[in-house]
Amino acid sequence: MSTIKAEQLADLFESVAEIFAAKKDELCEMDAKMGDGDLGLTMDKGYGALPGILREVAEPGDIGKTLMKGGMKMAGLVPSTMGTLMGSGIMEGGKALKGKAEMGPAELADYLTGFAAGLQKRGKCQPGDRTILDSVLPGAQKAQEAAAAGADLKGVIGAAVEGAKAGVEATKDMLPKFGKAAVFTAKAKGVADQGAVAGLTMLEGLQGGIEKLA
Repeated sequence: MSTIKAEQLADLFESVAEIFAAKKDELCEMDAKMGDGDLGLTMDKGYGALPGILREVAEPGDIGKTLMKGGMKMAGLVPSTMGTLMGSGIMEGGKALKGKAEMGPAELADYLTGFAAGLQKRGKCQPGDRTILDSVLPGAQKAQEAAAAGADLKGVIGAAVEGAKAGVEATKDMLPKFGKAAVFTAKAKGVADQGAVAGLTMLEGLQGGIEKLA
């Protein structure tokens, strides 16, 4: 498979929904140590609903518009900080693909870059602030490098996952600056940021979806 067509978008995100359903408890346990303890529930609820939302709001032949509408509706469904960030990421990623009927390697890299930009804009965070951006941004950067080097869809998402893994590892040396996690700075040393892990999990879900559709 060289591209993902607009009508396959919901199927692609089914794999993201599945991985968050499987890792819901694990993410909640991580979050309970540094935050509200509901991260897994938020990601499961939002991404669990997204495939159905994408089918409902589908714009035939326009992946970008479908994603923009889907992200907006998902943000309304999960009105938490992380839910809003995820919706903003999807909307901004969709904006980069507006008018596209298919998602090839370059478009996938552009979606991930847009997603990271959406997180940064909405969350007002920077690389190194120990947030989800610290896995998604390096993932997007590696995806762009792979696409520029001529990688196929599997190669691009594989590079994104590897970049995000390195990003998660790097958060172990960062101090939290946002939310309740900022109160637990002493506990953060040597522990991966739970938001960054959620970002990696999302990319792993997309990787699973691309492998299934191939």
